[in-house]
Formats: sequence, structure tokens, C-alpha cells
Amino acid sequence: MRIGLLVSGNLGETVLQHLLKSTCELVFVFTDKNSNSIIEICNEKKIALFIGNPRSERCTDFIKDKPIDILISVNYLFIIEKELINHPEILAFNIHGSLLPKYRGRTPHVWAIINNEKETGVTAHLIDEKCDTGDIIYQVKIPIESNDTGATLLEKYKNSYVPIIDKVLGSITTSKIVKTIPQNNDIASFFGKRTPEDGQINWNWQRERIRNWVRAQAYPYPGAFTLIDGEKVVIDEVKFSDLGFTSDMPNGLILQEEPLIVKSPNGSIEITRIRIGKEYCTKGSKFN
Repeated sequence: MRIGLLVSGNLGETVLQHLLKSTCELVFVFTDKNSNSIIEICNEKKIALFIGNPRSERCTDFIKDKPIDILISVNYLFIIEKELINHPEILAFNIHGSLLPKYRGRTPHVWAIINNEKETGVTAHLIDEKCDTGDIIYQVKIPIESNDTGATLLEKYKNSYVPIIDKVLGSITTSKIVKTIPQNNDIASFFGKRTPEDGQINWNWQRERIRNWVRAQAYPYPGAFTLIDGEKVVIDEVKFSDLGFTSDMPNGLILQEEPLIVKSPNGSIEITRIRIGKEYCTKGSKFN
């Protein structure tokens, strides 16, 4: 079976390494300029490699003499246009880190934690010209534990991606026909791209949301952060505290230094892991 692969990052590298050990013929790989390990592997294995954005027919000459049966996309950073979608003889499919149609878009695992979901999943779906809207081929559910972070949840995803790809490819090898289920657009949700600047904590939120906000973005992610006297403080872990306060105290007020405890509208929060700027966190100061 001839495979074309669209991959970025660690998840993409995991799939690339797996397919190199399989009986499939890896015809070409598309990736981004920052996925250095993927680029190195392809150069070492002499696999045809396209680096950068394939949109606006930039990949036309590259793929025209490279026929494939299946196109697989994993953690790929770019929008895939019609020419590339229609290139494989059998189908093009993507692996998405949510239980579609919920959480279409970018970083769905981070948004799922922020929104206090107890369950997420991984979905194999057909690629179409919209964002994560293609028919569903296969799904697996993954629990979100109370102490999961964005990074630990992504590790759970990594354990699911390869078996899902093997299952889809196995079904194609057997029948050349893949059964799919259309997505229900009435229950779909979409979340956009996040940047490090989007991580600022709002101390007027309930403390449950603040905790989810922090753990979703904890190290090695850029991190949830707050400001104090113009200085950025990155927070990687918090827990609830029983320390009391009065309702007229402002949210974000530092109630205690050791341990560091901050007021929120519905309870105190102890900050148990801080990355930058703890020297600024003195009792009576206020996070913004």
C-alpha cells in the first residue's frame, strides 16, 4: 500500500517511525520547517519531502509523479486543499484529538481540560475542505483524570494514534471499502488556535476554572500566567485551600506568602508550582 504522510511534531514523528517499520511504501512526507526530527528522518531514509505550506497549489509539481493509495494526516499544521485531498486513489484521512464533532479545531485536548470535560478521545475521519468535518471512520474514548495536564493527556493520545491508524489501514487492505458515519453538525463545537498570550488567568473566574486553566497549559506548555506590578508570573500547578477571606477583598489578592495563597470569588487557591517571578508574590499584593 502506497502512503503519503502529512505530519508535524512529536505525534507526527511517532506515526512516521511506525510506518517506516510497516509493510507500507512511504512515498512522500509533508511537514513544517520546525519539525526537525521528521526532516532528519526523511533525509536519512531518502523519503521525498515537502517542507512548508502546501496551499495555493504549491505542491502540484511535487505530487504529480508520486501516486499513492492513502493520504494520512497527523498533527499537521496546515490547511489541506482539494488537489492534495483528491490525490490518493482510495482515501485521505486525518487523526484528530477529540470525539468529533465536539472540539473541532486546534489544541482540542487543552480546551477539553479547560472546559472541565471528564472524557475526550481520538477520531479518525475523512479529510474534506473544511476543518475536521469529514465523515468519522473510527473513534476511541480517553478519560481525563483530575490531575491530567495538557502534556499528560497528549501522552495518552500518543498511545492511541498508531493502533487507530493500523485499524484503518487494516480495514482498507481487507475490503478496499471504509465504512463511515457522517458528523452531526448540530452538536459540533469549534475552538481556535491558542497562543502563549492567551494564557492569562482571570482571577474573577471560579477557582475550578482557574485550576483547569493552569493544568491544561502546565509545563512543558507555555503556561498559564498572571501579572503583578507589570511582571509576568507563570503558574504550573495549584490546589484548593481552606484559608478564609472576606467578600470585599479583591479577587487575585495574595492572602499568604508561605504557602502562596490567592483569593478567588468562591474560595482560596494555593499555588504549588511557579515557574517565573515568585519574588514578586508578597502578601497584600494583587495579581492582575
